[in-house]
Amino acid sequence: MYRILIIEDDLVIAKSIKKHIKSWGYEVECVTDFKNVISDFISYDPQLVLLDISLPFFNGFHWCSEIRKLSKVPIIFISSASDNMNIVMAMNMGGDDFITKPFDLNVLTAKVMALLRRTYDFAGQTSLLEHRGVILNISDATLIYNNEKIQLTKNENKILHVLIENKGKSVTREDIMIKLWETDSYVDDNTLTVNVTRLRKKLQDIGLNNFIITKKGIGYMVE
Repeated sequence: MYRILIIEDDLVIAKSIKKHIKSWGYEVECVTDFKNVISDFISYDPQLVLLDISLPFFNGFHWCSEIRKLSKVPIIFISSASDNMNIVMAMNMGGDDFITKPFDLNVLTAKVMALLRRTYDFAGQTSLLEHRGVILNISDATLIYNNEKIQLTKNENKILHVLIENKGKSVTREDIMIKLWETDSYVDDNTLTVNVTRLRKKLQDIGLNNFIITKKGIGYMVE
C-alpha cells in the first residue's frame, strides 16, 4: 500500500484530500508541525508528497529542495499561486506535477495514481540502482560507468545488488552467499572469493578502483 504525505496548512483542504485518497486504499498522513517537515518526511517515508507553496515558516519551494536532498520521491505541488513563474519554479525545484486550487478531488486522485504508476511500475521493470555514478541494471545484469557498459554474470549481478542496496554498511560473507544461493548452483566461501575477485577486475577495467572494499573478518561493502 502506497504512503502519501500531505504538506498543506489549510486543515480543511488537507483533511478532505486525506479522506478522499484514503477511500482509494492509500495510507495518508498530514504534516501538522511546519517547522519540522523533514522530520515527518523521514519518519513516514512516503512514496508520494502533495505539497502546498504557501506554508508557515518556510514555503513549499524550500521543503521541495530539502526533500530532494534526501529522496527522488514524486512531488505534486498543489497551490492557488498558479502563475507561470510559480509553476516553472515548482518544476525547477524538483516537482513532478502542479495542480491549481481549487481542484476536483477525483482529478487529483487520478494524477496521484498516474504518477505512482509511472514512478514505481516503471522502476520495478527496469530495476536500476545508482551509486557514485555507477548504474546497475538488475534486470539485464549490466553496469554502466562513465559511458562504458559491461556485462555481469548472474553471481556478479547479485553481489553488486546486495552491496549497493546496503551502501555504506558492511555486508557479511554469509549474507552475500545466501543471496547467491538463490541461483541454481551451490556457492561456498571459496566460490564467493573467486566471484568477488573477477568482479573487481571488471570494475577496475572501467576505472572503478576500490569500489568494493574488504572488511576484514566481516565481508564487503561499497562506500
